[in-house]
Amino acid sequence: MNEIPTIKTLIEPVLTKNGYALYDLKFTKGKEVTLEIVVDRLEPIGLDDIVALSEAISLALDEADPIGEAYNLDVSSAGAEKTIALEALPSYVGHYVHLHLTHPVKGDNILEGTLLEVGESTKLERKVKTRKIVETFPTSDIDSARLAIQF
Repeated sequence: MNEIPTIKTLIEPVLTKNGYALYDLKFTKGKEVTLEIVVDRLEPIGLDDIVALSEAISLALDEADPIGEAYNLDVSSAGAEKTIALEALPSYVGHYVHLHLTHPVKGDNILEGTLLEVGESTKLERKVKTRKIVETFPTSDIDSARLAIQF
């Protein structure tokens, strides 16, 4: 898989130009050779976005031909419930998130709600039964975070 650094170097300018970041990159050789590129951005990513980005990436890869054999290109988004790096959490203020905490808040170490503020402390608006409440807790208590789907 020594093609990975070369592929990454070729596609990162295409991603940046189009407003995306590389989330994951896999190159697998098995029955078929597949290059899987997972992208991310703050705004939602639709199917038309993936098609346009796939074409741009394919063009860049075809010009350089770093793989040298037939392969399947699979471009996708990180998904509706993607993991959020803790240092990127302030960028997700206003989004509905799932947080896992090291120290429970009112007995819960898993909280879901709308992220209102991230600093030394975090504010999250969540529903408890039929009421909306705002919880405030130390940001350092967040162990992991991901986007969540609000029902």
